[in-house]
Amino acid sequence: MTIYTSWFKRLLLIFVAALVITGCSKDGKDGPPGGPGEPGRPGGTPAMDIQVLNLQVDAVTYEDNRPTIQVYASNQDGKPVAGITDMGIVVAQLTPQAASPGDAATWTRTARESGLDSYTDQKNGYYTFSPSLDGFDAALTQRYNVTAGGKGSMLADGVTPVPRREIVADFNGQGGSPNYTKDVVAHQVCTACHNPDEPLARRHSTYYTHETCATCHNGSFRTEAQWPHLVHSVHNTARAFTDSRGNEYTGEKGEQLLQNNCARCHVENEELAESANWARIPTMETCTGCHNIDFQAGQGHSQQQDNSNCVACHNSEWTAELHLRRDSQTASVINSVGMQLDLTYVAPPEGTATGSAKIAIGLVDGEGNAVDASSMLNKIKRLESITNVGPNFPVMGFLANPDNNIEAKKSIDLVLDGKLNGGAVIEDGKLTVDTGALPFGQGDTDTAFTFVGLAVCSEADQIVDCNEDGSSEYTGTKSSLAHVTASGDAPSLRHIDSVDAATCVGCHGDTWQIHKGNHAGFVFNQEQMGREVNGELRVGTDACVTCHTPEGTFSPTRNGAWEMKIHSTHNGQQVVKNCSQCHESFNLDAFSKKGAIRTYQSDTAQGYTTPRTAVCVTCHVPESIGHGLENQGAIVNGDFTQANQAAQSETCFFCHAPEVDNHGAIK
Repeated sequence: MTIYTSWFKRLLLIFVAALVITGCSKDGKDGPPGGPGEPGRPGGTPAMDIQVLNLQVDAVTYEDNRPTIQVYASNQDGKPVAGITDMGIVVAQLTPQAASPGDAATWTRTARESGLDSYTDQKNGYYTFSPSLDGFDAALTQRYNVTAGGKGSMLADGVTPVPRREIVADFNGQGGSPNYTKDVVAHQVCTACHNPDEPLARRHSTYYTHETCATCHNGSFRTEAQWPHLVHSVHNTARAFTDSRGNEYTGEKGEQLLQNNCARCHVENEELAESANWARIPTMETCTGCHNIDFQAGQGHSQQQDNSNCVACHNSEWTAELHLRRDSQTASVINSVGMQLDLTYVAPPEGTATGSAKIAIGLVDGEGNAVDASSMLNKIKRLESITNVGPNFPVMGFLANPDNNIEAKKSIDLVLDGKLNGGAVIEDGKLTVDTGALPFGQGDTDTAFTFVGLAVCSEADQIVDCNEDGSSEYTGTKSSLAHVTASGDAPSLRHIDSVDAATCVGCHGDTWQIHKGNHAGFVFNQEQMGREVNGELRVGTDACVTCHTPEGTFSPTRNGAWEMKIHSTHNGQQVVKNCSQCHESFNLDAFSKKGAIRTYQSDTAQGYTTPRTAVCVTCHVPESIGHGLENQGAIVNGDFTQANQAAQSETCFFCHAPEVDNHGAIK
């Protein structure tokens, strides 16, 4: 014990001596090189490699109501970053709720400065701003929104690139912790759809976070540009508008993605104390972002000039319930019914070349208990099956195709508007039907696969009897997928390791009914579509190729093949800019199982393209790729037979080594 105490005293003396010699930093970092330490001033060599830029507002002081904001910049290793040339700051203050009767808390911008003249570089990772404020009120919460870096940004050395970074930091009017702030939606909710490495909007090509948007777009703007109105109007079609630069915003893409589902963005978040605030204080500014109402004129709502009377009718519980009701009801219907799908091979009758498959669909309730189909028949709006052959490269087109002399996929509606259809019958409580002859073959074509969608007639959160005239409201429920082989061997399966449907759900939501209207409405789910990959139950997009075949879909003159359709649909949209938003990895081996894909470039340029090239030209004009594709063995919009024969001889991957974070990577 004596020995232990002695060593402890020695260590303590060494530690105290070290503090005296080097100084003490509140961040636990050394003082600056060449002199004693100063609180909060890190030392060491400035960072010259900046993969990640970190910004922190670590002190705010005031003199004559003018703030000095101290910002510390560091890289991914915690090293100070000196020499940033393009920092900027926006200052706003938060008028609290009910400052005027019925009003929500509102940010008002009081300063905006950027460029080298707006701050001082202390050359040690610290930068100071001292902006002049317009209308400063020390009683209000103050927000400091600091931005730096981005595309083309370099340190003062002109060599070191600086990645984009935006932060907001809230303080009270004396530089201490704020008494109240307003953070309703987490930034991660936005990046579930929006590429985190790209600007959130085309209108401002340099801003990446919704906190920045909310700080700036508020009390100093007209109503249409204030954030509570603007953020809603750009995500639905009710309030389309054209901005001052002539850019039109219809909200069409936002509505397609979110389907007017408030719960897609307004998610409870333990880190955000105000995440439920959206329903607590309804205002005209927010409501008119989604609803086509003119409050002043009394159109679409009783006339009112301000927000003072809103809460008299719209209390928080009712407002939340009203806006979340539809999604909650849809989820209730979806989760109250399911399917057990089985495929059985049916040998061909004597004298015929190929067999068929028997589809058997057992219905279950929300607990997984079997339900006799007879008792549910009059509640089914549509029960749709789609069958194809060859999961990795389906041989049956959307339409019968003369090029490969194979008939179209087998699409059967077993039930329509509560009545059996398409030759379907009920056997032992299950709905069954025969697909008819299928073009079974060797290898991948030994496997047939069926995708099934079930839509039930519904009112609110209940499944109800369908109207005889077909006018019933309905809900698409959980989809199902099954495989069968002619040989009896294990089925061939399409890879699902590169894209997880959970990524789709992250953007579209778990009640998204894909193709509702044209089809029953398919809902991705693990229970009926899940497959184990590396010990993890996951859902891919492998069912989509029953319709999105290499021959295309309903229009043979458009790029409907799944390899192209999924990319063309997302390419060019503001929300998807990066492969990593959807892909976890690339399974390049999948191309070895593919043949010619029908492609379309223009009315005079269409035909078949080798598979690797077909995927590339979905997003890139062939001429922009930088070399003659045909020189690498590719066929572009050519003859079916030639493209099919060349499918495995194109040499893209001799040079290209696509990675999720850099799909253009070269070996």
